[in-house]
This record gives sequence, C-alpha cells and structure tokens, in this order.
Amino acid sequence: MAIDVTALRADFPALDHGLAFFDGPGGTQTPRPVAEAIATTLTGPLSNRGTLSVSEANAERTVAEFRAAYADMLNVPAAGVVHGRSATQLTYDFSRHLAKTWRPGDEIVLSRLDHDCNVRPWVQAAARTGVTVRWMEIESKSKELDLHAYAHALSPRTRLVAVTAASNVLGTKPPLRRIADLAHEHGALVYVDGVHYAAHDLVDVPAMGADLFVCSPYKFLGPHCGVLAAAPELLETIQPDKLLPSSNAVPERFEFGTLPYEMLAGATAAVDYLAAMDPGPRTSRRERLAHSLAALHEHEDALRTRLEDGLRALGDAVTLHSQAADRTPTLLMTLDGRDARQAQVHLAARGVLAPAGSFYAYEPFTALRLTDPALRAGLAPYNTAEDVDRFLDGLASFTAT
Repeated sequence: MAIDVTALRADFPALDHGLAFFDGPGGTQTPRPVAEAIATTLTGPLSNRGTLSVSEANAERTVAEFRAAYADMLNVPAAGVVHGRSATQLTYDFSRHLAKTWRPGDEIVLSRLDHDCNVRPWVQAAARTGVTVRWMEIESKSKELDLHAYAHALSPRTRLVAVTAASNVLGTKPPLRRIADLAHEHGALVYVDGVHYAAHDLVDVPAMGADLFVCSPYKFLGPHCGVLAAAPELLETIQPDKLLPSSNAVPERFEFGTLPYEMLAGATAAVDYLAAMDPGPRTSRRERLAHSLAALHEHEDALRTRLEDGLRALGDAVTLHSQAADRTPTLLMTLDGRDARQAQVHLAARGVLAPAGSFYAYEPFTALRLTDPALRAGLAPYNTAEDVDRFLDGLASFTAT
C-alpha cells in the first residue's frame, strides 16, 4: 500500500510554482479534477432542481451525488448529510437549533482543546439561554484531555458535549468513543468537530459515538464549504427557523436558500480523488477510501517522523508542543527568543509556506499559555521528503541568525 506522490503531485497546478506547502491545516491545494468538476457543473446547463429539463436534472443529480459521496466518506445515510457554507456556519446554525430546547439550569460541556468554531457558538447559545458551561481541561504535559475531570463535569442536566476529533494546532486526537459513551450515559448529545481529523483519517461517525459531526472539504483537497453528518432520525427531531415555503424534509430543512451546485460537485470530486489516491481493488467507494487513507496515514507518518527528527536536531532553538501519543501530522512549535512571524517571513522567502499565529485555537493557547504567534507545520498528501528538508533547512538558517 503506497501513494505514488510523484503522480499525485502532477494533478496540482499550484505545485508548478515551486512552493513547499505546510499550510494544509488551514486549507489544502486543489487538484485539477476538483476544479474541473466545479467548472463543468457551473457552466451547465444548470438550473434550480427539478425534472423537466437537462439543466434541472443536472442540479438534482449533483445534490444526490454529493450526499452519496459524504455518506460513503462519513459512514452515515445520505439523508443525514447537510451542506453548509463552512463548519463555523453549521455549528452556529445548530447551536441555535439545539438551544431552543435548553432551559436555565441545563449544562453543556466544552473542550479546551478545540478550535473556537466548536466553542464560541455554544458559549454564546448558553449565555442566551441561562445554561451552565463546564469544561474538559487539557493536561499540560501530555497535551491530552483530562478524562477523569471530564467524567465529573457530566451530570443529569448535561444536554450537549462538544469536542474535537483532532486539534488543529496540536494534532491531539482525544479518545472520542470514551468521551461519547460517558456523555450518552447522561443523555447528552455529542457534537464533534472533525475538520482537522477528516483530512488525515477515515471517519466513521457511528463508531466515534458522534451524534453530529462537521467537516470542511477544503481541508482535504475540496472547495470551500462545510458538511454536517447525523442520523436522519436525529435530524427529524431538530426544528430550525426557516422560510415558510421551503422544504421541511430532512436534510433540506437545514440548507437555507439555493444550494451552490458547483461547490457540491467539487466536494464530491474531492471524495472521489481521495478514494483513488492508492489504487486498490474495485470495491465500494467506502472500501477504497479506507484503502487510500490507510496509505495516506503511512505516507504522512513517515514525513512527520522525518520532520520531528529534524526539529529535535535543532536543539533548544525549537520547542515542539505537539506531544500527544495519538495525533495528526500537524506540529506546533515556538522558537527560543524569536518571533514566529519572522520565521514565517524567512521561510516564505525560500518558497516554504508555514504560517504563524494562534489559528483560532483560543482555548488551547490560553490554557497552555502558548506563545502567540507560534509556528505550525502541517502535512498534506502532496508533501514530500524534499519539502520537509526545505522546511528544516530554512528553519535552521533562521534560528542560526
């Protein structure tokens, strides 16, 4: 099982510019088949959904193919796939939908590990409804969630637990099934931010114990949009505010206005591209995704090891904060006595893109007292050992000055 990275890279026009991209956690580069799917759909013929013309049928087919693709990718029924502009937008929407049933004295549990997308919408919804917010804290040494304290944060009044599947800055992957099982024992829903996780691992929403799961195709080679997945039976119980004439069917009741069919087509093409990265047996798309993502895991882990070994060789000049036993190939680092933004500029001048900042991870940076900005290097399918060496050489020259 191996990805032909040379062949894969030929599909990415952005790589022709000679840049080494380590900014994948903020959004990956786009392969040609995804861009072509967007252009072909947009230039049509294309109309609003219907059955009377080829243009209407194209729209209907595009929506159906999108739902089918993400049903395969996330292991949920197609009727449980909701399109949104972004994971942030979807989380804000569902925080409002769910908070309709909350009452003063109810409680929710949030995670200090999370991107603010999976924190602030819930905090604000709790403030509006008089709900108490409790926290899963991060253990400072391991950079993992304190599950003992989490168990004590739960109560019969807990209505929701919101947690990431993988930290977008530290890479930490918490034990979701254990977290979800404890939440379900108290009758709480589990809302999982899978934006960073879905870029690196095969998602199985039921196996995770997630009741609602969000991800963003632009983090895994697709266009800028968001996807929410849930059991259709659960979605039937959630009543959003909506226009009176619009459909009340699930999942359409959560998709406001005309869908961007071209974005849906691109998001579908991204799933198909992932499924074909490592050609395997001609089985179901879900099985091909599992095969390809296992190969991707192997490829990215090898590069992560090379990167970590190189960073350790720089000694005290670099402090690596990604320490969890189970984590993605995303590394957060600070530089002894140096400004990470200057390092970003230094690397960019050498054709290496590695961003500096706090990356909307307000809670982790505050809880762990991390220096803002910090430097983040994230790996993607198109990265190579040569990319890693360019990054390490550039960082070594920066720390030596």
